[in-house]
Amino acid sequence: MKYLIVLLIFVLSAPAFAQWGEEELSDKPSFKERIFTGGGIGGGFGSTVDFISISPIIGYKLTEKVVPGLSLMYRYTNNKYYNPHISTTDYGISPFVRYMMGGGLFLHAEYEYLNYQYPISPTETIRKGFTSFLAGGGFFQPFGRHAGFYATVLYNFSYQNGFYPYSSPIIYRMGITAGF
Repeated sequence: MKYLIVLLIFVLSAPAFAQWGEEELSDKPSFKERIFTGGGIGGGFGSTVDFISISPIIGYKLTEKVVPGLSLMYRYTNNKYYNPHISTTDYGISPFVRYMMGGGLFLHAEYEYLNYQYPISPTETIRKGFTSFLAGGGFFQPFGRHAGFYATVLYNFSYQNGFYPYSSPIIYRMGITAGF
């Protein structure tokens, strides 16, 4: 929690050299000027579970306010609860759209397909595909003309109790984006 507070203070106090995400597009912006990339890298290490995840994104600034894109996700998990340990992998794809509201705030909606592997015994796993509709909002803080930090809070409208890849309908994400 202490690290999240320090990160939020840094992000909110970082100087914005240019308002990437709010600047107007030139009369004839090139295809390259409209593309951005980025994503997130995550990990967690504990006494019962270790995981590493990567989620690259690519997007296209359709207008000053409408930004569609695509996110991929891969996660490796080592479940140490079982002996021997069980390793699983999850992967997914999410087309999304963001509507830039101004001041760094945006609305976000996406459709996610996640192929999820889950241990059910010390020697057996099952794999299932899940689809979710996620929507919420976020904040974008530029770090210069073509890069910045984003944080989103999404609600999973497809959330189900029981066997499901998410433990809550609320999903938090943070990452970095960069343009060309």
